[in-house]
Amino acid sequence: MPWIVYILECKDKTLYTGITNHMESRLAKHAKGAGAKYTRGRGPLKVVYTETRRTKSSALKREAAIKSLRREQKLELIRDHS
Repeated sequence: MPWIVYILECKDKTLYTGITNHMESRLAKHAKGAGAKYTRGRGPLKVVYTETRRTKSSALKREAAIKSLRREQKLELIRDHS
């Protein structure tokens, strides 16, 4: 099953990066406040970037790489993906 690396934009314009192998249920958890602690109270959330990876290991490495980017670099990644 493929893994998805995603970036959410929160209502306060901050960005959250995560991974999942089932996007719809993960977004539902975020919306209910049962997802990541960071996104609680920051909804509504908007998916602004996704990319697919074949393995969880690869997705975790990519997530870490994206999280290490500066905000400007993340926004550039999102723009280039559109």
